[in-house]
Amino acid sequence: MLSSISIPCSQQSKRLDDNIRTVVRGQTNVGQDGRQALEEAQKAIQQLFGKIKDIKDKAEKSEQMVKEITRDIKQLDHAKRHLTTSITTLNHLHMLAGGVDSLEAMTRRRQYGEVANLLQGVMNVLEHFHKYMGIPQIRQLSERVKAAQTELGQQILADFEEAFPSQGTKRPGGPSNVLRDACLVANILDPRIKQEIMKKFIKQHLSEYLVLFQENQDVAWLDKIDRRYAWIKRQLVDYEEKYGRMFPREWYMAERIAIEFCHVTRTELAKIMRTRAKEIEVKLLLFAIQRTTNFEGFLAKRFSGCTLTDGTLVRPSQGSLQHEKKLESPPTSTNPFLEDEPTPEMEELATEKGDLDQPKKPKAPDNPFHGIVSKCFEPHLYVYIESQDKNLGELIDRFVADFKAQGPPKPNTDEGGAVLPSCADLFVYYKKCMVQCSQLSTGEPMIALTTIFQKYLREYAWKILSGNLPKTTTSSGGLTISSLLKEKEGSEVAKFTLEELCLICSILSTAEYCLATTQQLEEKLKEKVDISLIERINLTGEMDTFSTVISSSIQLLVQDLDAACDPALTAMSKMQWQNVEHVGDQSPYVTSVILHIKQNVPIIRDNLASTRKYFTQFCIKFANSFIPKFITHLFKCKPISMVGAEQLLLDTHSLKMVLLDLPSIGSQVVRKAPASYTKIVVKGMTRAEMILKVVMAPHEPLVVFVDNYIKLLTDCNTETFQKILDMKGLKRSEQSSMLELLRQRLPAPPSGAESTGSLSLMAPTPEQESSRIRKLEKLIKKRL
Repeated sequence: MLSSISIPCSQQSKRLDDNIRTVVRGQTNVGQDGRQALEEAQKAIQQLFGKIKDIKDKAEKSEQMVKEITRDIKQLDHAKRHLTTSITTLNHLHMLAGGVDSLEAMTRRRQYGEVANLLQGVMNVLEHFHKYMGIPQIRQLSERVKAAQTELGQQILADFEEAFPSQGTKRPGGPSNVLRDACLVANILDPRIKQEIMKKFIKQHLSEYLVLFQENQDVAWLDKIDRRYAWIKRQLVDYEEKYGRMFPREWYMAERIAIEFCHVTRTELAKIMRTRAKEIEVKLLLFAIQRTTNFEGFLAKRFSGCTLTDGTLVRPSQGSLQHEKKLESPPTSTNPFLEDEPTPEMEELATEKGDLDQPKKPKAPDNPFHGIVSKCFEPHLYVYIESQDKNLGELIDRFVADFKAQGPPKPNTDEGGAVLPSCADLFVYYKKCMVQCSQLSTGEPMIALTTIFQKYLREYAWKILSGNLPKTTTSSGGLTISSLLKEKEGSEVAKFTLEELCLICSILSTAEYCLATTQQLEEKLKEKVDISLIERINLTGEMDTFSTVISSSIQLLVQDLDAACDPALTAMSKMQWQNVEHVGDQSPYVTSVILHIKQNVPIIRDNLASTRKYFTQFCIKFANSFIPKFITHLFKCKPISMVGAEQLLLDTHSLKMVLLDLPSIGSQVVRKAPASYTKIVVKGMTRAEMILKVVMAPHEPLVVFVDNYIKLLTDCNTETFQKILDMKGLKRSEQSSMLELLRQRLPAPPSGAESTGSLSLMAPTPEQESSRIRKLEKLIKKRL
C-alpha cells in the first residue's frame, strides 16, 4: 500500500522537475535574443550616420559648385550696373551740355517759351551732377547755367521795364506773347525776379491813381471817396481785359493790385485827415467809413485774400481783431440786443436813401479785408464818440421834456404796467451806436463808447426813473375812533392816487427792463470788443443803479399801503378794550385795513403782471412791515378784558386770513401764495395770536401762567412778558413776583454757540404749531 502511494508521487515530482528545467532553458534563450537585437540596432545606427555624412559632404560640394558658377554672373551684373550708370550719366552730360548751349542761344533770341521748358529740364538734369561738382567740366557747366539764369532775370526785368516804364511813355494797348512767356520763365527763376516784376507792374499800374488823387486835389477829400473806389474797379476790369492772360493765374495779380491800392489809399487818407482834421464832421466821417467798408466787402466777395499772408509784396494785414461768438437763436423779445441785426441788403438800401446813421452788420471774421482801409479812420473816431455823447444828452433831455408834457402813463389794469417807451428808444439807439462803432473799430473807441453808455444809463435812471417817483409826505396825527367809525367805504386814505401808483409800477417795470437789457448790452459789448479789452467792459454799477430804483419803487408801494393802514392801527390801540362787553363781527379798524388792501393791492398786482417776482417782493416786504407794527400796536391795547382779548383774537385771525390771501385778493384767478410769503405771514400772525392767548389765560396760579407763556411763545423773554402783563392790567407789585418767577423758570442764558442751539430746542415743531392753530380756530368758531 505504501508503494502504491509513493510511485505516483515520484512520477509527479519528476514531471515538475522537467517543467522547471524547460522554463529555465527558455529564459536563457530570451537573454541571448535580446543581446542579438541590440547589436543589430547599433549596426543600423552606424550605417545611418554614415549615410548622413555622405549627404552633407555632397551638399557642401554642390554649394561650392554653385558659388563657382554664380561668381561669374555677379561680376557680369556689376559690370552691367556700372555700364548703365555710365551711359545714363553720359546722356545727362550730353543733355546738359546741349541744353546749356541751347539755353544761351534762346536767351539771346528771347525765345522765352522754349526757354521755360528747357530751363526746367536743365535744372532737373543738373541736380544729378551735384556729387560730381569736383570735376572741372561739370562745375563749369553749372556756372554757365547760373550765369544763364542771371542773364535771363536781368533780361526779363529789362523787357518789363521797356514795356511798362515807370515814367514817360504810355502803356501799350495789350500784353505781348514774349512777356507772357517771360512770366513762365520768372516762375522758375529766383523768386526775387517774380517779386520785382509784380512790384514794377503794380507800381506802374497805380501811378495814375497817385496823380489823380493827390492831397491837393478836390477829389482826394472824404466827400468824394467814392471816386477812389470807382477808379480801382475800372482798373481791375481794364487789367482783366488787357493783362489777365499775361500773368500766370497763381500770381493773383488782380488781388495784389487791389491790396496795394488799399495800402496806398489808407496811407493817403490818413495823411490828408491829419492835415484837415478840423474839417471832419460826423456825417462826413460816417459816409467815408460806410463807403470804405462797402468796398472792403466787395473785395471779400471777389478775392480770397490768400496773398495777404504769403509775405510776397503785400504789407502785413491790418484786419480787425474782432472775434464774434456764435449765438443761439434767441426768443422773441422787445430787447433790441436780442433782435436780428440788419442784413447787407438793408444796409445798401439805407445807403441809397441817404440814411447815414443806419447801423450796418459788423464784419464777420471770414472777411480778410476788413479794416485794410477803414483802419485809418480809427484815430478820428473821437469825433463820432463826441457826437454820440451830444446826441445822447439831447435824447435824455427830450425824454424828460416828453415825460413832463405827456404826464405819467395811464392806469393799465389789463396787460400789466407799461414800460416807458423812452426806455426802448434809448436801448435801440445804444444798439445802433454799438454796431456802428464795432464796425469802425473794436479797440479803444469801443471802450470810450462804453463809458458814454454808462454815463447816460445813470442819467436815465436818475432823471427819468428816480426823478419821477412820487414823493412821500409825513402824515400828521392819527385818526380818532369817531373819525374811523365815520369813515365811509371807498374813501381815499392812501397818500398816492391811482395814477401815482400806476406811475410807480411803470417805473419799476421800466427799471426791471433796463436791468435785464443792460446785462444784454454788456454781453454784446464784450462780443464786439477786442479780447484784450473785455475786462474793461463792466456795467455792474449801472445794473446796481437800476436795482436801487426797483427797491425804491417797491419801498414806496409798501410805505404807501403801510401808511394807509397806520390810522386804523392807531385807532385799534386807542380803543377801550376793557369796556368791550361782547364779541361781535370784526372791528372797524380791521375793515379799514382790508379796505385799503383791496384798494391798493389789485392795482399793484395788475400793473406788475409782467414782473411777478417783484410783486412777490412787495407782498413780502409789506408783511414784514405790517405784522411787527400790528404787534407793536397790539401791545399798546391795555388794559384788556377777557372779552376784549377774544375780540382782538377774532380780529387778528381775520387779518391773518386777509394777509394770506393778499397776493390774489380781488383777482378772478386764484393763485396759491408763494411759500416764502405764506411762511412769513403764518409765523408773524401766529405770534400775535399766541400773545392774545396768553393774555386770555388766567394769571393764577402763577406757575401755570408762566409755564403757559413759555410754552406758547417761542421767543419768550421778560420784556415781552411784562408787556403782556401790562395788557392784562396787573399792578407793578404783582408783575414783579411774576417776572421773578419767569426768570427762575427760564433756563440760564447759554453762552456762545450754545445759545442758538438752546433756543432752537424751545421752538415748536410744525405739528405743534398746526395743532395750536386748529385749537385757536375752534375757539374763534365757538365764540362766534
